[in-house]
Amino acid sequence: MRRLPILALAVLAAALFQAGSAGACELKRPVKFAGLDYDSAAFHTAVAQEIARTGFGCAVDRVPGATAALVNGLARGDVDVIMEIWLANPVDAWVKASEAGRVVPLGTTFPDASEGWFVPRYVVEGDKPAAPGLKAVTDLKAVAQAFADPEEPGKGRFYNCPAGWVCEGINTKKLKAYGLDGLYTNVRGGSGEALVAAIESAIKRKRPVLFYYWGPSWLVGAYDLVKLEEPRFDPAIWAALKSQDAPTRATAFPDSRVVIGASVDLVRDAPRLASFLKAYTTTSAFTSQMLAAARSGGITPEAQAKLFLKNHPEIWKAWLPADIAAKVEAGL
Repeated sequence: MRRLPILALAVLAAALFQAGSAGACELKRPVKFAGLDYDSAAFHTAVAQEIARTGFGCAVDRVPGATAALVNGLARGDVDVIMEIWLANPVDAWVKASEAGRVVPLGTTFPDASEGWFVPRYVVEGDKPAAPGLKAVTDLKAVAQAFADPEEPGKGRFYNCPAGWVCEGINTKKLKAYGLDGLYTNVRGGSGEALVAAIESAIKRKRPVLFYYWGPSWLVGAYDLVKLEEPRFDPAIWAALKSQDAPTRATAFPDSRVVIGASVDLVRDAPRLASFLKAYTTTSAFTSQMLAAARSGGITPEAQAKLFLKNHPEIWKAWLPADIAAKVEAGL
């Protein structure tokens, strides 16, 4: 066997070292992603984790928890990335951490998220609608019995966000401001999945159900729903609604730009990874499409993320330099 000269061996070793370094993660530990428990966040977290793993050579970890706790973890450096921070209605922990310079917004997960109160269309239209003509929250006073709460005779039932979510507090104040708190039971489940289960159970049985939800989501995409009209969004009324304990007026939820939140430590220690997250962007409609496909196919967010990467390189390759994009593609 022919032996290589010492100089050639040195050059080869240097090349191998550089190749290994190029594929090595900037962090010497797993990248810690917030494990928010609702579907759009789970999908986008899975996409970002797959790219971090295959493209940047990083180990990844998922830290479960509620939004406020995870944002506090982000500020402390216990969490690196949260794939959804809803800027129109951010948790106080995000505002405080941002003002303190401990967290930063990176990419726009989607710029056009929306929230509101919904009923299935069969409740207001069809052969035997339970609340014909229901169009706005102001109509709910007259039709509480259509949404009768079996555990609270004489009251309707409103399915609110899970306890601890920011939207739960907003919806509770809205019920009071709209004069509905004495007419409807304010039901707050323990998780996003519990909320979905209650809504879907009623829809499958064609029963009247009144609930809060948001888009993008598979639920809004999968079923024919009517979003109830509210007074047009007013920033001053919205600010009072959030700050006062017992506001007397309410307004529609604002459409929200949803961004990726990162710790300043991640941006400092992993600039290439942070650059990818800064370029990350999709739309609400596309996200709903992905979520509906995952639900109908009965697959996990991780499986749907891989299908997205396989089928839509025209989207995600724009987030990455060519060398990283090639590694992601090879990993598929």
